[in-house]
Amino acid sequence: MRIFLRLCLSLCLLLSSANSIAAPSANKPSAQNFNSTDFSRWLDAAYIAEAIYHSKSEIEDTLASQGYKIQQYNKLQGFSVVYTLATNTQTKNHIIVVRGTANAENFIVDMAFTLVPDEITGINIHQGFLLSAQGIYQQILAELKPGYTIKTIGHSLGGAAAIIVAMMLEAKGYPIAEVITFGQPKVTNISGSRKYKNLNVKRLVTPKDIVPLLPPLDPLDMMNLSIFWHQGTEILLFKNQQYAVLTGTDSMFRASDFLNDVPSERHLKDHFMTTYVNHLKTKLSATKEIKFTSDFKLSDWFGTSTK
Repeated sequence: MRIFLRLCLSLCLLLSSANSIAAPSANKPSAQNFNSTDFSRWLDAAYIAEAIYHSKSEIEDTLASQGYKIQQYNKLQGFSVVYTLATNTQTKNHIIVVRGTANAENFIVDMAFTLVPDEITGINIHQGFLLSAQGIYQQILAELKPGYTIKTIGHSLGGAAAIIVAMMLEAKGYPIAEVITFGQPKVTNISGSRKYKNLNVKRLVTPKDIVPLLPPLDPLDMMNLSIFWHQGTEILLFKNQQYAVLTGTDSMFRASDFLNDVPSERHLKDHFMTTYVNHLKTKLSATKEIKFTSDFKLSDWFGTSTK
């Protein structure tokens, strides 16, 4: 009973801390006012995130269609991470695109949950994602042009690296225009998220994509509040014109929908970039924001008492 009460107290402290960095609940009307233009822009980003899985020529053509020319296209030694740096001299904008792992199943199984301090950002970051981001950061730094804004894009592990690279560049004074990720796992904790709360992050997710819920929310970690925490605005994409906007605790507790799920092929399919592209296509003519209500309750974690 004492442990249970401590967990409940820790949960209350967590919600109090988290709400200081969270936007209004998804149960209230969103103030974001997203429309088809926004979804069209995110679809352009999705085409880029999908193309980098195929070949250099395909990502080159996709970027060229949006006014960008590739400066770097590399695979990091020792990692299954491919990235590209491209530039649009007309708009004076750099774009950094990071490919996720080619095997989603192995990524979920092998994922470590260790947070380590990072000197550049000044926060604690997921160890594996940090190593990938550091490699990209070191390679691109000399290529960045003064006065150019920067956008980062990535899917899955690539999304994690993309947001960390953006935080590194932000810490060094580079102007970050936007971070767009698809099916991105968490990369830092509450204090890390708070420090970079002004970063313009849009995290697109699909209803049954389990990767954005990783590392999982462990109630035992609430004792010290050192838990993984998402950043930015989460856009939950349904397969029709509907979408929902979640932030802060609403986004975190969306994980409760998975607690009673039996793992299935849909969880993997909802993580594919093709699924994200198809869901975005349905929102080009009209969109409808809906309320997302989490069914989270403490009994999902601790069970219910039986007589």
